[in-house]
Amino acid sequence: MDEVPTPIGRAPAFLGMLDQVSRLAPLRRPVLVIGERGTGKELVAARLALLSERWDRPLVKLNCAALPEALLDSELFGHEAGAFTGAQKRRLSRFERADGGTMFLDEIGTASQAVQEKLLRVIEYGSFERVGGSETIRVDVRLIGATNADLPAMAREGRFRADLLDRLAFDVVNIPPLRARPEDISLLAEHFATRMSAELGRKMFAGFTERALVRLQAYDWPGNVRELRNVVERSVYRMDRPEKALDEIVLDPFVAPDWPSVQGSHAVAPRAAPAAREVLSFPRDFEADVRTHERSLLEAALREAQFSQRRAAELLGLTYYQFRHHLRLHGLADKEARKALGGKG
Repeated sequence: MDEVPTPIGRAPAFLGMLDQVSRLAPLRRPVLVIGERGTGKELVAARLALLSERWDRPLVKLNCAALPEALLDSELFGHEAGAFTGAQKRRLSRFERADGGTMFLDEIGTASQAVQEKLLRVIEYGSFERVGGSETIRVDVRLIGATNADLPAMAREGRFRADLLDRLAFDVVNIPPLRARPEDISLLAEHFATRMSAELGRKMFAGFTERALVRLQAYDWPGNVRELRNVVERSVYRMDRPEKALDEIVLDPFVAPDWPSVQGSHAVAPRAAPAAREVLSFPRDFEADVRTHERSLLEAALREAQFSQRRAAELLGLTYYQFRHHLRLHGLADKEARKALGGKG
């Protein structure tokens, strides 16, 4: 088996998940791993295999969503020569290659009903037939399935076999998203930054500025650890002065710089016309004006961030907790108030 990276984290939710994996690994039962994209479902599967008695046996991986039904059927269960057009010789199945070891099926919720039925038979009886064949093949394989779909809901709707779900879910490992383990963000970021600095041939990584750390903590990481790794590595390689602490976090690589208009080799972008000044009447209530302006900023940031409070806080240069404090001051902290602005609550 290939080397499995050591899990990094100290958040209680993450450590609790690792403890469950350690207790579950020695068993021969199927396991279902649930997690959002980028949380490390494949790494959890590899750890389950590494800590089991099958640690020195094959770990075979397959993404069910990457293949159409016919090819998925052939990959999983193999085929005989002449089974279909182009099948010129026998092909061994992934299950045969995993015999004695572990099979990891990612995105298992996308498998067709026909494939699900065959998977159920492998789990229950340890046997199957190749596509186009009649010989019963017997294997000893521990199955680990992974998905970010709601399989119980799919089973109730008839889109996933309830009996297969019952067998797969001997136990379910739920991987916490990165937003549920905020204390791990700086730890992981330091690890990825140090590794990227070494890859670039730099002697050391000088750390993050406080501003950079605040920005990392304020973001809600929809892509989880995978997105954090990309952001940190991108930011490290773009550093102009690697000997200084990293200050500029590049969250979105699709945001283009403000290039000057090209009208010559030294062209300068034309200045925008000055906006007309608002005519103010006096006397005024200064504190009421400030409160009105603050509220309008909060509302505008919420709309711009599609009501993600962490993103809205980042847009205003506030920490999440500072932003929540201002929401409460202006009566925008409850769901009903945000619904009135057009949010979902």
